[in-house]
Amino acid sequence: MKPPIPRHEPLVDTHAHLADDRLRGELDGVLARARDAGLRQVLAIGTTAEDSRSVVQIAQRHAGVHAAVGVQPNHVAEAGPGDWEEIVVLSRERKVVAIGETGLDRYWDRAPFGLQQDWFDRHLALAYERDLPVVIHCRDCEGDIIEQLGRLGRPVRGVLHSFTGNAGHAAAFLGLGLHISVAGMITFSNKSLDALRDAVRTIPDDRLLIETDSPYLSPQPVRGRPNQPAHLAWTAEFVAGIRGTSPEALARQTTSNARELFRLPAGETIG
Repeated sequence: MKPPIPRHEPLVDTHAHLADDRLRGELDGVLARARDAGLRQVLAIGTTAEDSRSVVQIAQRHAGVHAAVGVQPNHVAEAGPGDWEEIVVLSRERKVVAIGETGLDRYWDRAPFGLQQDWFDRHLALAYERDLPVVIHCRDCEGDIIEQLGRLGRPVRGVLHSFTGNAGHAAAFLGLGLHISVAGMITFSNKSLDALRDAVRTIPDDRLLIETDSPYLSPQPVRGRPNQPAHLAWTAEFVAGIRGTSPEALARQTTSNARELFRLPAGETIG
């Protein structure tokens, strides 16, 4: 039996794939449950040109939902003619508040690494041109991303999403100007995640974000089931516990950070 979802407010889910069929098929219910759990805003993330169109449409139909547009690194080899141009056009749409999901991935072998780096540079340049933050995916390539961002020679406004690194990686990303976002995997009991938990304790209050990465990475106690924005409340509780604060204080701080980074309006309610 699924336990009742706790309520902490205000919360902002900074990374949810609302266009995924597992969420979009019952989006009204997904958003209602998020609102009941104390969420005020959700950032819907694009991973392809088609997906980015969808999240923009979702954001424009629902209060409290905003969009990020981009092509995720595992999808860059699939991109067709005109897809990048469409991302550029979509970046000017109402309620688009970030560029991404972009970044690098060495775990999956779905796109040549050099091509990933080229698309990452495109996203970084577009974000800088549009004065929007960038949402960065990183899997098994922290050093590559630190190196590529370092070559820019300027601070990067954005977030390293679903952070899985250690304290050294966290310090490097923070030094580059990024916020760091924590997802549900931090709640897993695996000893291999102790370094992640230690790293999260070192992140300054004003640079910490939390996310679900829905429908992936469901936190305890719903691990193994499709994730949804409402489940952010469990991640908030866990992160608050390891940082020695209350869930309410962590909710207020991370919401303030998200609103500042993504320039989200205060006073919104998901609808």
